[in-house]
Amino acid sequence: MSSGQIKQRFRLRFRSRSLVVGLFLLLQLAPLLALTLGAPSLLVLGLSVGILLCTMPLVLGGMQSIDRTIDLLVQDTQKIRQMDFSGELPPASLFAEIETLNRNHIEMKDALQSQTQALQASQLKLASLVENGLLLSSERDRDALLRHILMQGKRTCNAQAATMYLKTEHGTLRFALRSMDDELPTVEIPLHDPHTGLPNERHVSTYAALHNETVVIDDVYGESRFDLSGTRRFDSESGFHTVSMLTVPLAPRGGEVIGVLQFMNALDVETGEVIAFSPPVVAFIGALASQAAVALENHNLIDSQRALIDGMIEILAGAIDAKSPYTGAHCERVPELAMMLAEAASEVNEGPLANFRFTTADEWREFRIGAWLHDCGKITTPEHVVDKATKLETIYNRIHEVRMRFEVLLRDAQLERLQQLLDGQDRAQADAQYQATAQALQDEFAFIAGCNIGSELMNPEHVGTLQKAAERTWLRHFDDRLGLSHGELMHMAALPAEPLPARERLLADKPQHIFPRPQTKDFDPKYGFQISVPEHLYNHGELYNLSISKGTLTAEERFKINEHIIQTIVMLENLPLPSNLKRVPEYAGTHHETLLGTGYPRKLDKSQLSIPARIMAIADIFEALTAADRPYKQAKTLSESIEILARLRDKGHIDADLFALFLRSEMPMRYAERHLQPDQIDAIDIERFLPSAQPVI
Repeated sequence: MSSGQIKQRFRLRFRSRSLVVGLFLLLQLAPLLALTLGAPSLLVLGLSVGILLCTMPLVLGGMQSIDRTIDLLVQDTQKIRQMDFSGELPPASLFAEIETLNRNHIEMKDALQSQTQALQASQLKLASLVENGLLLSSERDRDALLRHILMQGKRTCNAQAATMYLKTEHGTLRFALRSMDDELPTVEIPLHDPHTGLPNERHVSTYAALHNETVVIDDVYGESRFDLSGTRRFDSESGFHTVSMLTVPLAPRGGEVIGVLQFMNALDVETGEVIAFSPPVVAFIGALASQAAVALENHNLIDSQRALIDGMIEILAGAIDAKSPYTGAHCERVPELAMMLAEAASEVNEGPLANFRFTTADEWREFRIGAWLHDCGKITTPEHVVDKATKLETIYNRIHEVRMRFEVLLRDAQLERLQQLLDGQDRAQADAQYQATAQALQDEFAFIAGCNIGSELMNPEHVGTLQKAAERTWLRHFDDRLGLSHGELMHMAALPAEPLPARERLLADKPQHIFPRPQTKDFDPKYGFQISVPEHLYNHGELYNLSISKGTLTAEERFKINEHIIQTIVMLENLPLPSNLKRVPEYAGTHHETLLGTGYPRKLDKSQLSIPARIMAIADIFEALTAADRPYKQAKTLSESIEILARLRDKGHIDADLFALFLRSEMPMRYAERHLQPDQIDAIDIERFLPSAQPVI
């Protein structure tokens, strides 16, 4: 009950206790007056008794009323001390002083209750602000973050509608989100006039962004400072009626404005009527906007860092591909294949692949980065090893040196023929001897040149022929240490110089062809590598290289190429990767392992290889088989590549379920249409390579 109601209720009351006391005393003197005037004693006595009997209940009743009122006031005061405003209102009092105390108590109670409610509302908003800060700091999804910021602001100020603008890189404000479900406008509002360059202060949103200043408008239709025609046009088209408006810039402390929040029509909590935005609400919204700006800026920084990391990874992969003209785009094509197969595997609902899922964007990104970096260790692999197309190739093809020695031997044969003729030997005999020598040299060089190609297996007979050819000698008349680099001279420093002319073998394995292996921490036992490390780093011996039984690589060079996966693991495991990228080394470093435990570098078996690791193996093998840019082999056709993969599956090297999924999803043909040469694309009999039971997608 309000004090106004109390004043209307207590109409009849004594203004002062002195009046009551005075009347009481006059009544008590009435018998004396009657006795003085000569009234009979009995009458005076009766009058005295009557007056006493009449006034005593009134006095006692008045005293009880005062006591009861004061008791109720005391009880209500005790409740108020405990913030309990449910106490009973004191009854009306006939005494003005008591009634004044009553009224003041009720007014005080009303004021305390109002202030307490306001304080409680502020505490709720403050608690909501703290909770909002925690939620903003933990939210990773950008769209969810923007919606949370907008809707939390709308709830905080109890607004009817809300809009978010974000600042673009080209100096405009674009509509980012609305609380209503209507379509967002595509128009962007420029912060500066495109012709004059002057700040665009006509719109309330741009003004708030330009000046980093909150703008409160109590009556949109009475506002003259800003051009609100857009708001009025929206009202006429949608039926919404905007009255009050609050525009708050999104800016971290001391930072640049990154957006604007705009709220329309504050609603009274009790009546639901549109009211103006109060100063306390504006203060809370300002604090929330600061929180939101910091969270949004942090999110933008994280996005920028992610984009930077992803860009650097792609640049690194591109640099590795560009390092060799023969492996271009390998680091790009393998991730494409791996992602295609991972997406297909994520759709499987039955069988061994049913439990495989990448459930978050971070997990997909982690796998994609691992795929992009699967060959990052190749940055340490010399080009001449990766691109070694012939057995004698180092930085260049040394077959030219061998051919020049044959040229020297042929010239020597010609000179010997001429010398024989000068010595009077029979011309026919000299010519026949020369022709035989020349033909033998031609045949031997053709044989050596054929061995250099490495397209066929070297059998023991061929090795014996090479060794026989190597027994030929030629004379070197020039110092083989002139024009060498400091490093080359240091490499040969321990070898004695031969006197000139020096007789050398046609094909030689010289001590300077051996390059010792330097000390390194890359084979530390902590990495768990299960590998046999060759004694030497390189062996460029000519006979040694030409005797390679298969392909063009020596054991040292094959190890150097395989070492790229070791370098990949060492590089990635020594990076301080965040928790959401911890499996990148696993994904990048297992594509040369097999399910049998015969792969490298760790000889992991089926139980140690995850589904993503198995996906990487299939993607890497298929890309290598179909690649048309390798100098040491011809590109396989689609059917040939599938045939080889099927044999690897049958041997237990690759995952049979993933291989079946690879075929059933028509992935080989889809990949071939984008990346293979037309003559590589042929028909595939998929059913021939599939068992009867397959996972259901």
